Amino acid sequence: KENYSFVTKFILLGITEQPELKIPLFLCFLVIHIITALRNLTYIILIVLNSHLHTPMYFFLFNLSCIDLCYSSVITPKMLMNFIQKKKKKNVISYMACMTQLYFFWFFVFSECNVLTSMAYDRYVAICNPLLYNVALSPKVGSYLLLGSYLMGFSGAMIHTGCVLRLTFCDGNTVNHCFCDVLPLLQLSCTSTYGNELELFIVTGKDIIVPTVIIFTSYGFIISSILKVVLRKSLSRRMY
Repeated sequence: KENYSFVTKFILLGITEQPELKIPLFLCFLVIHIITALRNLTYIILIVLNSHLHTPMYFFLFNLSCIDLCYSSVITPKMLMNFIQKKKKKNVISYMACMTQLYFFWFFVFSECNVLTSMAYDRYVAICNPLLYNVALSPKVGSYLLLGSYLMGFSGAMIHTGCVLRLTFCDGNTVNHCFCDVLPLLQLSCTSTYGNELELFIVTGKDIIVPTVIIFTSYGFIISSILKVVLRKSLSRRMY
């Protein structure tokens, strides 16, 4: 009984319930989604077709564009449907579809964070240790970094989704959000969510906060190296 959910579908409230705002918001998010999709598709096509761009940096950028394209496609279509639904109709999503959306949302979030970390490391090596770049960022190392990024995304999303699946949803099925996310679903659970909250804190800290710290540290070293070069050039000019 603990693993059984009495709720078979959820109702997504969306961003607003005011009818006069739905069409403008629909057009705004539609334009943003189209621009995002076209931009990422352009990057993907250019990197694939241009052999000069087959370098580690553009290899990471190619994967980042793919992740960004899929990431926006997980949330936006269902959110856009909520804007054009008739007033009497509700934006309903099935239980399994909700869990699927939850999984892929976090998979792409965690993967993107780790790919950005790999890109920061790539730039750090290229600027701070250029002589070691071909060794430190060989195709084999780049493939390992990318594989690790996707594995971290896979594991984090599996943990999040698995912890939500163990919850029981009895009566409430109205999600106060535009898509299925962990925190709005925890509010609907009629069982204890202490373990989920602890898991959310640990996994989010590991897969979001730690990569963010690494990214800022890498770019801090990059900025420091650039300033040192600029300072040396300015001193050498004064001497001559």
